[in-house]
Amino acid sequence: MGGTGTDQGRSGVRAYIGSFTSAGGRGVLAADVDEATGALTVTGADDAVADPSFLALAGPVLHAVSETDAGAVAAFDVTGPAPRPLGDPVPVDGAGPTHLALAAGHLLTANYTSGSVTALPLAEDGTARTATTVLRHEGGGPVADRQSGPHAHQVLPDPSGDWVVSVDLGTDSVRICALDPATGRLTLHGETALRPGTGPRHLAFHPAGTHAYVLNELEPTLTVCRWDAARGVLEPLGETPVVPEGATGPSHPSEVVVSPDGRFLWAAVRGADTLAVLTLGADGAEARLVATVPCGGTWPRDLTLAPSGRHLYAANERSGDVTWFTLDPETGIPTRAGAIEAPAASCVVFG
Repeated sequence: MGGTGTDQGRSGVRAYIGSFTSAGGRGVLAADVDEATGALTVTGADDAVADPSFLALAGPVLHAVSETDAGAVAAFDVTGPAPRPLGDPVPVDGAGPTHLALAAGHLLTANYTSGSVTALPLAEDGTARTATTVLRHEGGGPVADRQSGPHAHQVLPDPSGDWVVSVDLGTDSVRICALDPATGRLTLHGETALRPGTGPRHLAFHPAGTHAYVLNELEPTLTVCRWDAARGVLEPLGETPVVPEGATGPSHPSEVVVSPDGRFLWAAVRGADTLAVLTLGADGAEARLVATVPCGGTWPRDLTLAPSGRHLYAANERSGDVTWFTLDPETGIPTRAGAIEAPAASCVVFG
């Protein structure tokens, strides 16, 4: 198998799409981006790594989880039309990694199945080395089939760079950790409990760095929190629905995105297959649902804002496409503008 591409060099904004190879995905896809229209044109793909479901870009190196029982991360050179693997995947010493992020010279993974977070130092060439820390979560929740134990779903640095937060669906909580850049040691600083049974999945910070928004998977709500970076304390303020009142049928939110100016928040909701549009208060302490629009496909697993802030992209896993939307700058409401085929799409990142 391996990579396919069409030419020798690229320029301008690029997009990278992760997918589940076990469900027919092409692995990691690379695409050119038309910044005026938002349109994507796939230029190459590589399927050498199993289930590269989430991606993170650091210059010319693209990192991917391998969301398998063995659990690994892989690196790709993305200077050409198709991603090119850089060495062999590196074990994360955890099962089912679903998310990864870069912080303080390390690659961090959230390992869903094993309920842990791993820190791996980056070598000079940008690839990951052997894990230095595996921080195991403990606990569970009231939803028996989903919360029998911890399930770390996301890990990311806070805007100050002083803290690492991990969102755990299984324990209904967000953990705040300190990362020692010299040793790669992760140390638990505190844990914020959310309402039992909500199943927090992903979190996004307000651009001012004073608030955070936790999107819940087991109930279609958004938990608005105050974030105190000086103390490393996350304080829940209240919940807001991401589906209209009276909505029926299953709704499983997946991803949350905040606009660079802090006026709008968007959430992808699977089952309902919608994108929720919320307005944020001037200080970021309030969120209000104002509209929902179809996601353009089925089961939107990921939602990403273009670097320009003018377009929003939904990775629709079960319909096998990535749909892009033009955003109204006054209302924040997305209008469908186009789509490309991307079997088992799970993630979109830009660089």
